[in-house]
Amino acid sequence: MNDTLKLLHNHSSVRSYTNKSITEEQREVIFKAASQTSSFSLLQAVSIIRITDPNLRKKVMHLSVNQPYIEEATEFWVFCADFNRNHQVAPDVDLEYIEFLLIGSFDAGLMAQNALTAAESMGLGGVFIGGVRANINELSNLLELPKYVIPLVGLCLGFPAGNKPELKPRLPQSMVLLENQYQSLDHEKLAIYDETMLKYYESRPIKAPFTVKKVKGWSDHIQDHLQRSILPEMMDYLNKQGFAKK
Repeated sequence: MNDTLKLLHNHSSVRSYTNKSITEEQREVIFKAASQTSSFSLLQAVSIIRITDPNLRKKVMHLSVNQPYIEEATEFWVFCADFNRNHQVAPDVDLEYIEFLLIGSFDAGLMAQNALTAAESMGLGGVFIGGVRANINELSNLLELPKYVIPLVGLCLGFPAGNKPELKPRLPQSMVLLENQYQSLDHEKLAIYDETMLKYYESRPIKAPFTVKKVKGWSDHIQDHLQRSILPEMMDYLNKQGFAKK
């Protein structure tokens, strides 16, 4: 197995960091890896906002469900789907179609993952923050995001403090990699995976308030998290930003 595969196979989110700084050279290497990510038809519909102001970082943390590692991480980047730049180049194109939102979201996700993988290859660690969408109107105002720009995910980066977190078990290949046609959920395999996740959560150290502890398995985690992830105002926000009207 080569070094790239070892890196990818051993990914785990890091939420605790030392105060060691990331160098300018390392930051540029991480950005280069992100910028070379595949882009739909080279639209390059992504912008990254690097939050360096401590007071601004604190405000972003509060709007992102008060996750403390946003403040503690050496670097914090917000990945945004950005068609404002494209709009300025081609102002006559109607960007209200949902396809543009899908393109920007997919490209931003690819760039964010490449950035994290590049960072991990240099001994850094990180964690994605979907909580930046929890108060998306307020965050957009705070970051002064114009029309056709939306924040999708934050990324904390830094040197890990302590031991690397234990790998979190994933769904088995047979449930995810399907051949030729979609296949319905196999409840027997799900029960086995639930038991695996139960053992994982039982042995995982508690880090209040974010560590999931009181679960019976993956199914209960999904039930709980899907309900908490509903953001009723999201469609109005997307429409206000010029997306998903058609």
